[in-house]
Amino acid sequence: MTTVIICRRFPGGVRRAVAFSATTKCGAKKKIPHGKQKEAESPEVSDTGAKAVASTRLLSPLKYRALYNPSAYTGTKTASHRNATRNCEDGEGPLENEFSSISTKQVQNTYGITCSQSLPSTKNTLLDLEFHKTVSTEASSVQADALEPTEDIWLDTDVEDFDPRIESRMFQKHRPEYRSLSYDKSETLQVLPVEEGNWILHKVTWVGHRLIPGTIVESFCKLSRLPVEQQPMVRSSAMFIKLCHYGVENIQLFNTSELIDILKAFVRLAIPPNYSMLDVYETEFCRQMWHMSLDQVLLVADLWHCLKRRVPCYLSILFSYVNLHWENLTLPQLVQLIYIIGEGQNMPQDLMQKLETLVWRYLDSFNLEEIGTVCLGFLKSNSIFPEYVMRKIGDKVSAQIVDMSTFALVNVLKMFRHTRVSHLEFLKQLGKIIPPQIGTINISGVMHITLTCSALHYLDEGIMNAVASSLPSRVMYCRSKDIAKFLWSFGILNYEPPNAERFYSSLIEEMQRRMREFKKYPEHFLTCLLALAFAGHFPADLIDYALSAEFIKKTRKSKFDLRKGLFCLDSSVEIECPDYKGNRLPLQFQEEVNFTKKEIYIRQEMVEALSLLEEMLGGPQYVKHHMILPHTRTDDVEVHLGTDQKPLPFNLEATTAAKGERQNIGVILTSNLMNKLLKGKSSGKSLVDNKTQIETCSQKEAVEQKQVPTTGNHSAFSYKAPLTNTILNLTKSKTAPKNHLSQLRPQPGVVKLAIQVSLIDDYCYASKQLLGLHSLKRRQLEKLGYVVVELPYWEWIPLLTQTRPKKLSYLYQKVYSAF
Repeated sequence: MTTVIICRRFPGGVRRAVAFSATTKCGAKKKIPHGKQKEAESPEVSDTGAKAVASTRLLSPLKYRALYNPSAYTGTKTASHRNATRNCEDGEGPLENEFSSISTKQVQNTYGITCSQSLPSTKNTLLDLEFHKTVSTEASSVQADALEPTEDIWLDTDVEDFDPRIESRMFQKHRPEYRSLSYDKSETLQVLPVEEGNWILHKVTWVGHRLIPGTIVESFCKLSRLPVEQQPMVRSSAMFIKLCHYGVENIQLFNTSELIDILKAFVRLAIPPNYSMLDVYETEFCRQMWHMSLDQVLLVADLWHCLKRRVPCYLSILFSYVNLHWENLTLPQLVQLIYIIGEGQNMPQDLMQKLETLVWRYLDSFNLEEIGTVCLGFLKSNSIFPEYVMRKIGDKVSAQIVDMSTFALVNVLKMFRHTRVSHLEFLKQLGKIIPPQIGTINISGVMHITLTCSALHYLDEGIMNAVASSLPSRVMYCRSKDIAKFLWSFGILNYEPPNAERFYSSLIEEMQRRMREFKKYPEHFLTCLLALAFAGHFPADLIDYALSAEFIKKTRKSKFDLRKGLFCLDSSVEIECPDYKGNRLPLQFQEEVNFTKKEIYIRQEMVEALSLLEEMLGGPQYVKHHMILPHTRTDDVEVHLGTDQKPLPFNLEATTAAKGERQNIGVILTSNLMNKLLKGKSSGKSLVDNKTQIETCSQKEAVEQKQVPTTGNHSAFSYKAPLTNTILNLTKSKTAPKNHLSQLRPQPGVVKLAIQVSLIDDYCYASKQLLGLHSLKRRQLEKLGYVVVELPYWEWIPLLTQTRPKKLSYLYQKVYSAF
């Protein structure tokens, strides 16, 4: 045993030196295997019979000033300290550290409490180390934040300076029932004089182990009422650390109400969330939960959240508890539970389905703030409401939207965005109240409003103009994520505001200033450039970096697949920026992400159009269904016409495939057989035309086959297959791949048609304005010399139920009126 003599001068007027003796055991601490029972994990520690031998010596009073100096402890780290913050995610009870080693019997204190800077012993108390480490870490993190800007920085202004955690708890102010379910941070308590706080701390030293549980609880509660500026001194005080240790020793002697009072005191004292003492309290609350009321269970969960501490063990048991009583949840209990689930970001999907039933039951009784809280809680737990629930939420909110807070409104908008439910009346009301309030909404809220409009494909010019006029003067408050979402929203909706030049120039300049941040988030950077491409803006310096080897390497490390986005950007630059001289994607990269026919989903309306076009024009060799621009990820029907408006055969793959089928089947396609096949499906004139075209095509094929040169000996092949043009083309494509856009340039004497069968999702909601991607596609097709022929959904879909002659007549008019 070793003996340490500590001389301490207490603050608050105490002048005489007080000597403490502490004994520490030098033996190695026995490690307990993980997963054993509590009795095995909590060996009793006792110093009964140990006698301290004190030797007195003179100490210089100048070296032992009782001042708070966290730097004195930052260099000391023990094995127990390194393990102090382990999480009990396995739910097996206390951890293997000093505080978790608590048995059903009281454990006597064996830790020496010192404030001496001249004793750097590794046997200092874990409590002491935890406090000083936390304070030191807080100080260093402030310095680090000042040097290294992060994505979530908010500047100090009236609009932007807000705490979302406070906003998310506003629903608790609207019903008195929440007082028993949640902790009210705004509650004002009578401030305790500093002198009385010092007296309480000194009393802890004098009484020591004789402190009874009631006195410990009272001491915590009184100390938590000290002025806020005194809290750091209290937390770092050795006497407070001793009080914490006595609380841990008596943990199983506290009843539920006393434990809750201690936890409230910890919240007011701002105890650090990684303080290992809290592991013991979480374990004790888990043990007592089945004897607690539901109000107490929810209150404790809220207190843990106020401490900013993740408690997966406690929440896991809480969900099991609620699963047994979910049908009896009152409205406030339901909302508070959903709030806790959202803040904990846990995903008990079976429970969420039950809670969805209760939400539907109480929906008429919810106030507006509670609706916002319920939407946010479900979103954070990766759950969404079905459409019928969203319709009812839209009906309720539309009638009272003027009285709704911005925070609650944004949460409802997020849910509409994720469910993709368009409630027209709600959106109309949104367009009335948002434009005048844009200047009073923080930039993150403005971003979510704009993003929701784009996700629902809903273009409200009033909202978009208000956002565009407000953004240039506030762009410095945007994160990289915000800039990307703003540009994406305007790009998707294909909307150019009145101040488009200033709007886009301010965002592009901010992108250039934030390049260091964008390099950390390559997905945001690529989103910005794609959105700018939709709008027809191509900043050369930013594109040059995006297509560089450095950025491509960053995208490969991203959790998102950004290859297709890079392919789209590179192809768009090739078509629309002929003077661009910067970086380009390697050809191998383009081939790697290029799309094939297998990725085309053939819709029924497209199948019908393709079949009728083949019949009208004379066969599959005159029509090709494919992705003309693969980087847009959409399919079209390509048709070639001569200057005399006659169709030109160009789809040799279809011709070869048809010929192969004829050879495999062994049936000769004669005129008589064609008459039988087409009988009753067309008039005599068209039948003659079809016969003439087929014969002409067959003659061309015969001529082509005669012109194929013989190369070498056919017997060189094992199956004696003739070396045809098809095989030569396949070999050439493998050995010398070409850019997919090089074959799309206009040819003299040929009019290329790109026939598009549009969908309702290609347009803004309830309008005929194309979305950004489809507008970009048509713009680029025209630059490549194509004539775009659209079969709009409002014309073509109703025709699908009409007769075949009507559909053929419609297609004939569309194709031949394109000149």
